[in-house]
Amino acid sequence: MKIQAGTKAGFTLVEIMIVVAIIGLLAAIAVPNFVRARESAQLNSILNNLRLIEGAKDQWALENKKTTGSNVTSTSLAVYLRTGAWVQKLAGETYTINSIGTQASASFAKLVGKTKAFADGTTQ
Repeated sequence: MKIQAGTKAGFTLVEIMIVVAIIGLLAAIAVPNFVRARESAQLNSILNNLRLIEGAKDQWALENKKTTGSNVTSTSLAVYLRTGAWVQKLAGETYTINSIGTQASASFAKLVGKTKAFADGTTQ
């Protein structure tokens, strides 16, 4: 009886190529979803910042006895924000405060197909 001492175990090149192809396919499916989820989170954060700005505008107007149409600056509103500082930019957005009684808005690079958001939660 002959005993084989030199059996070789391992993967063939074809098997390794198939595994790499499957991993590549899964990555191609997953990456766009991650990008979309990140942009959606950024958009939600911008909308939340707009709600905070509107609340700060209302509080500023009440404490300073201002009426509709009064102009306010970001420096004046920073005191009424939770951190005591102006909102942090996440996606290079630009906030437009507008006067009392007019919604604040934000303009930004395209996020989830949107380029503008308003304090009431609507987007364009």
